[in-house]
Amino acid sequence: MSTEVVARIIGLVSQGLFSSRIILQWIKSERAKQVLVPALFWQISLISSFLMIIYGILRHDPVILGAQLISYGIYIRNLQLLGEWRKLNGIFRAGAYVFPLATLVLFFVGTPNFSFQRMLHTPIPGGWLALGAVGQAVFLLRFVYQWLYSERKGESVLPLGFWVVSLVGSFLVLIYAILRHDEVLILGNVPGMVVYTRNIVLLRREQASQGQMPVA
Repeated sequence: MSTEVVARIIGLVSQGLFSSRIILQWIKSERAKQVLVPALFWQISLISSFLMIIYGILRHDPVILGAQLISYGIYIRNLQLLGEWRKLNGIFRAGAYVFPLATLVLFFVGTPNFSFQRMLHTPIPGGWLALGAVGQAVFLLRFVYQWLYSERKGESVLPLGFWVVSLVGSFLVLIYAILRHDEVLILGNVPGMVVYTRNIVLLRREQASQGQMPVA
């Protein structure tokens, strides 16, 4: 089996998990008529992000790799804020710290299938890389913003601004994915855009019912 096939399988599994967490969050929110984010959302996100790190390495895509490395740490922090991190199996927690580091070390050392030097000489056109980087940066900022917002609140919260930034970032990444003919990113972003839009509607409706001004 070629590296390209393995990469796509890993990517599709990862995006399937990403979509499942969004659907899970969507269903719970629809039932409650307000935006809810269960701990399982962050647990699935962590596993999916690790798989996307592998996918980014196999595809030699610096846009995907850079964004997922930062997101990975933010997912762990949200589990810590929820008080769920220490409830996870100790072996899982150790692996969550060690596996990404071991993978990166192997990547920098280099193998016939993937290496840091090969990524530096990526054939991806500069304009496409710039678009993808901007999209992923915007998409990543949603979690940086959410992280800072949650730290201020002392609990894991997904405010309105998180979903607005998610929608904008996802749209830009989708354009990059179409240019790259990357079905993994396409399949991962289309369902998310629907849910982001719905969460924005739910939050604005919730704030309106409470007589609040929209809060980012």
